[in-house]
Amino acid sequence: MYLHRIHLNLRCREARRDLSDPYQLHATLCRAFSPPESKCPKGGFLWRLEPETDALGQPRILVQSRTLPDWERIGVKDWLADIAPAIDLMDRLNIDSLKAGQRFRFRLRANPSVCRAGKRLGLLRQEEQEQWIERKGQLHGFAMPRFAAFDLTESPQSRIDVRISQEQMLRGRQHSGNQIRVFSVLYDGILTVTHEDKFRGALQTGIGHGKVMGLGLLSVVPMAE
Repeated sequence: MYLHRIHLNLRCREARRDLSDPYQLHATLCRAFSPPESKCPKGGFLWRLEPETDALGQPRILVQSRTLPDWERIGVKDWLADIAPAIDLMDRLNIDSLKAGQRFRFRLRANPSVCRAGKRLGLLRQEEQEQWIERKGQLHGFAMPRFAAFDLTESPQSRIDVRISQEQMLRGRQHSGNQIRVFSVLYDGILTVTHEDKFRGALQTGIGHGKVMGLGLLSVVPMAE
């Protein structure tokens, strides 16, 4: 499992187009992971557009993959402004030796949502968004710290300590012309592993829906004991 940090060149027309359409950006990234005329491997990689940029303001994208990419297959001159050396996450995070109780800083851009009457609806209230990530933590083997609420109507330690930002509706257009709309938020915080195998699976396959739109990548950094 490898992590790649790339920056896109804003002077490139195709890069600007992809940045405006997450579905097309995913399609462009697919070229690096599959031979020409082949379908993109399902679950072969996850990606996320970061809020940070480089010193020149070039957008940063994290890509996590099972195999090493061939960036030359992108086939667009100057699409990439910079490529950092790939990081072997199996070694860096010692994923095969995860233990319950380990603490990590994490970031996740995700689609907090529920299904009602056959439709997937984004959760717009902060409390609902917190409850969503808490449920996902229970499902995927991690927990987040709680803090005492300042609102007297809430019970002490009733809410998790997580930062939620960048609420936005992502829009993309499939090759067929169909439009995709996915609500997304950015989660930042600290988590504690509660179940090693479930957490390992979340790192490898992502969390939630909308992965084609750049959602679901759970990235973590170990915290000093």
